Amino acid sequence: MKSKVNEISIKYRGNLKVKEAPKISSSLCAKELLFSQWNKDHIALHECFKVMLLNNANRVKGIFEVSTGGITGTLVDVRIVFAVALKSLTTAIIIAHNHPSGTLKPSENDKRLTRKIKSAGEFLDIKLLDHLIITPDGSYFSFADEGIL
Repeated sequence: MKSKVNEISIKYRGNLKVKEAPKISSSLCAKELLFSQWNKDHIALHECFKVMLLNNANRVKGIFEVSTGGITGTLVDVRIVFAVALKSLTTAIIIAHNHPSGTLKPSENDKRLTRKIKSAGEFLDIKLLDHLIITPDGSYFSFADEGIL
């Protein structure tokens, strides 16, 4: 008897060629791209966590929304972050979430999650380049720029 199983896949929408994909060269560049893709109707209402997937040349393969939560937090399953990164053959990631309150200071939970994702990435040879906190007005905090990555 032959068993049947489901196939799991990731699909890219659009027909952007690799050389046309945005290249991330700074935290500001990453923030601008992420902010442009954020739902402006929701950025001041609830937290959302996203992962930007990059190739070896720091060109953006895509942005994946990992979770949406409440007013003061969202639950992030690190396994989902890396399931998407591995399935898309990503070599580096930038993670980001918004603070609807407009506060740029990272919480202890933000720092703990960053360390956890960085550690998992090191094990899988996927580099965590930055963690950005973005506010509704477009301000941002970069863990890498502040030396706490």
